[in-house]
This record gives sequence, C-alpha cells and structure tokens, in this order.
Amino acid sequence: MVNLVSVSWESLPTQTVEQHRIIAAIDLGTNSLHMVIVQIEPKLPSFSIIAREKETVRLGDRELDTGNLKLEVIERAIATLGRFQELAKTFNAETIIAVATSAVREAPNGKDFLQRVEDDLGLSVDLISGQEEARRIYLGVLSGMEFNNQPHIIIDIGGGSTELILGDSHEERTLTSTKVGAVRLTSELITTDPISNSEFQYLQAYARGMLERSVEEVQVNIKLGEFPRLVGTSGTIETLVMIHAREKLGYVPSTLNGYELSLKDLREWVNRLRRMNNLERAVIPGMPEKRSEVILAGAVILQEAMNLLGVDSVIACERSLREGVIVDWMLAHGLIEDRLRYQSSVRQRSVLRIANKYHVNLEHSDRVAVFALSVFDQTKGTLHHWGAEERQLLQAAAMLHNCGHYVSHSSHHKHSYYLIRNSELLGYNETEIEIIANLARYHRKSPPRKKHENYRNVLSKKHKQIVNQLSAILRLAVALDRRQIGAIARVECEYLPEKQECGLKIYPSRADDDCALEIWSLDYKKDVFEAEFGVKLVANLQPIAVLN
Repeated sequence: MVNLVSVSWESLPTQTVEQHRIIAAIDLGTNSLHMVIVQIEPKLPSFSIIAREKETVRLGDRELDTGNLKLEVIERAIATLGRFQELAKTFNAETIIAVATSAVREAPNGKDFLQRVEDDLGLSVDLISGQEEARRIYLGVLSGMEFNNQPHIIIDIGGGSTELILGDSHEERTLTSTKVGAVRLTSELITTDPISNSEFQYLQAYARGMLERSVEEVQVNIKLGEFPRLVGTSGTIETLVMIHAREKLGYVPSTLNGYELSLKDLREWVNRLRRMNNLERAVIPGMPEKRSEVILAGAVILQEAMNLLGVDSVIACERSLREGVIVDWMLAHGLIEDRLRYQSSVRQRSVLRIANKYHVNLEHSDRVAVFALSVFDQTKGTLHHWGAEERQLLQAAAMLHNCGHYVSHSSHHKHSYYLIRNSELLGYNETEIEIIANLARYHRKSPPRKKHENYRNVLSKKHKQIVNQLSAILRLAVALDRRQIGAIARVECEYLPEKQECGLKIYPSRADDDCALEIWSLDYKKDVFEAEFGVKLVANLQPIAVLN
C-alpha cells in the first residue's frame, strides 16, 4: 500500500464507545428509495440490521425533453424521505446517512432536488459518483460475505446503472459503473408488451455492447490461475433468485445470502419472461410489486454480463450499497479495526493516484500540505472552528493544487479545478469533491467571487465559507514553498487578539538563506488571508544558530 511522502493522513478521532449505537442509511436509487436501520456493536466491530424500509418512487422516470426529475416524483420522494426520517426517530437513530446515485447524478435539476430535501427535511444527501457507488457496494458485500482471501466479481444491477467490481478480502481491484439499468433500458428500449423479437434482440445486443468495456477492465485485473466467483446484489438479482427458489424449492429461504442461480436457469427465465406481458409477469409467485415492469431488462443485463465474464452461476448477497454506506461511516469514525481497516486509507490512496496520474511534484505538494495543516491546527479555535473533516479536505487540496500544470502552466489553477472535479476521487462525496476542487482553484490569483461558475457550484453558505477560509490558508502554504526546494523548515503562528494580529514566525532550513522569495510571495498573497480572517498578518524570519 502506498503512503504519502511524509504527511500523516489521519482518520477521524477514534471514539471509545461501549454502548450499542443505532444509525440509518438511505439509498436514493433510480427505481426505489431504501433505508436500513442498524445497531452497531463497536466491540466486535459489526452491525446488525434491525429494520428495513423500501418505496418504489422511480426517480429514473424523468422528463423526456429535459431529463429533469419530474415534479410529482420529487414530491413523492420527499414524502417518502420524511416517512423514513420518522421511522428512524422511532428507533432512536443518532444519525441518518443518505446517498443519491445515477438518476439524481444525471438530472439537470438533481442538485436542486437535493437542496430542497435539505431545506424541507433538514436531511443532507450525498451525491456520489459511479465509482464511489461501486466502492461502497464492495464494502457492503464484504461486510456480509466471507471472501476467504479469494477474488470475487460483484455485480449490482440498479435502475439506472450497473456496477461491476473485482475485489478480494483486502482491497477492491476494479471499480466500474455502466449506464445500463433495469429502469433505464425498459424506458428507452422496450415499447411492446410482450416484447417483440426485434426489440428483444436489440435489448440483448445493447446490454452486451455497453457492458463490454467494464468486463474488460475486470478481466485485465484477474491474475493467472484465479477463477473469481460472481456475487450478485440488489433488486433485480434478489427478485430472480426469489422466484427461482419459490418454484424450485417450493418456498423462499429465510435468507437469500449464498443462494446460487445458474446461467442455464437464468436463460430459461429470460425466455419465459420475454414471452409474458406485464400482467402475466406481475402474478408470478414472489414477484414484488412494480418489479414486473422492469425485470426482463434487468435479467437480460445479468445474462449478458455472465456471458461476457464466462461464469456459469451467480451467488446472491443481500448486502449492498446501503450496508456499504454504514461500513464507510464506521470506518470514518474509527469504529473498525479488523480486516476492513485498510479501507480507511481509500481517500489518501485515491489522492495519490490522481497526483501520480497528473505528474504532480509530490515533494513540493507534501511540504505545502504540511504548512497548510500546521497553520490550520495552530489557528483552530481562534481564527476558525473547523474540524477533522475540513482538515482532510484542505490536505487533499494541498496535495493536488498544482495538478493543472499537466494541462498548461497558464491558468493552471483553473485546470486543477477541472481535473480534480472530473477525476473520480474515491472516498469523497460530490460536495466534498467540489470543495477540494475549489480550494485548489483559489490557491492563487483571484479569491472566490460570486461570478465564478465553479464557486456557484458550492451550494450552501457553510461550504462557501469553508472554501473562502481554507483557500486563504492554502495560499500562505503555497507561498511558504515558493522555490519548491524546502527552504522553510517550519512555521509558528501566534494570534494576538488585542492587536487583531496574527504573527507568523518562519524558521529557515539553512542559516545562510534569507528566504527572500518566500517572504516576498507571502507578502504578496497575505491580503486574502487578512481580509478573510479580519487580522493583520506579520511574518518574521527567525535566525538559526550556525554551528562552528
């Protein structure tokens, strides 16, 4: 596992907790809204599911001409989320973690919808990328299934996207997300009922063509002599397993975990489903309400994925994205110390991957990060009151602030914004990625302004304040390594409230270096810091003893 040059990437402070804790996780999917409420047992550490709730809302049923979420769907979603909140309260859940996926990601008014959820319900929903969705699905499956150090392929067929993941007991090797889902393909490709032969053949070919690239990414990371098993999660696969078990066994097992469905049996079901109309599919024993409308498209996606992967069966797992959201929260809060502990480094590994991709000078970026965090820590409680989460965002921005040089030296801060914004930073939600990108954008030149489109993408007042204040700190840190040679060893900050002054003692690395360029750069950039925090910044170079 790769480590940063010298910056210590710290997880959020570990909480010493004896009592059980209850939290809820909500997944705003393309087809349905799901919630799980879990009881965390920190000593193990593990969690048990104490309640589940689901509502078919169909966020993926968007306006054809604009792609916007429909108003009636938005109203239905908000009502459902309000009901979920009330249920979580009855279980005394201490927090609700909510994530939104492809339907909201792709809708032009998706962020407006999430802002309304926050305004109406006080519920903050994280908008996550396809790759981040895949990573959390992996965590969810790993929490409920033992991989025994063997590689497994996970397939999660949602309403709007299908995630294919290759991973083992230690790490995810491949994370992919493809825009094929049961709701998406049904609405875009199926107009006949029962489906016509021509539409069915096109449905198969389209699903296969769309999945080919993801399958190739998975297969290239399978090592010689490895034969990964396929694990399937979410509604389509759970439904197929359920109706297969009911017919074959005469009953549905108490848990679908580990239930195996062969490709041969799947093909038979696909052929049966294609000959039925929606009403006939709806009365199949075990078919959930409204699932009959989209089950054929979902089954075809699974069939084509299995054909491409060359596997002859799929094993069901009842844990997926929602449970992965729980695991991710536990990792972030220091509640997992066992085999999943490596996952707590996903953020720093992702930042390093992007830094290497864009040929960032890591020694320079590392020094900038050290200075930025040093100023952040020394001014916390006096000039600002941000915590560990904001500190991590500053650290990531410091490491990536110069990645825009990969495109061009001119306006490289603007290029940095674009690259960070579009580079699939794993472990961060969309809001956090937007903040990191903006921090990097404002490490030089103009401070944040309302007219800047990228700054307008930061929606809430609190998040804009994070960008304003932390980018001002990042500017100082960049100035302190102006020559990129490590001329300054360390800095000490002292806040003098009676003078509204912040003293900055600068300790050079060498006694014969006057650090003139760093001092000049600091003086040039300090006005943004002074305006943001309402202080005067006074920098002084400290003499160091020369050994005879």
